[in-house]
Amino acid sequence: MTKEPTVKRTQQVYTLLVEVGRSTDDGLPEGATGAALMCYASGVDEAEAVRETVAILKQADLSPLDVSGYGTLDERLADGHDIDGDERALMQRALDENSVIVAQMTPFYDTPGADDA
Repeated sequence: MTKEPTVKRTQQVYTLLVEVGRSTDDGLPEGATGAALMCYASGVDEAEAVRETVAILKQADLSPLDVSGYGTLDERLADGHDIDGDERALMQRALDENSVIVAQMTPFYDTPGADDA
């Protein structure tokens, strides 16, 4: 019986937009109803990157609600995205450290009267 050779799958970095809701001790600003987090996460595929990101955010007392994937650097470039040096450096850091980098956090606030229109 011959053992199949193991194929090493290469880590890549995926750009993810994660929407989070409120939870106790989440560190979001007072009055915010949630937030959007731009993350760069390493993984052998996007599903692994999403799982790792959600797990890390839960450990940080955040409450992930939805994740949108924007692909790898090459996929984003092929889609015409303009990616500056700072963003590329954060992606490289996520790859080097095999980690999740939260690059930007945008809190959400209820707008008074928004439902009155």
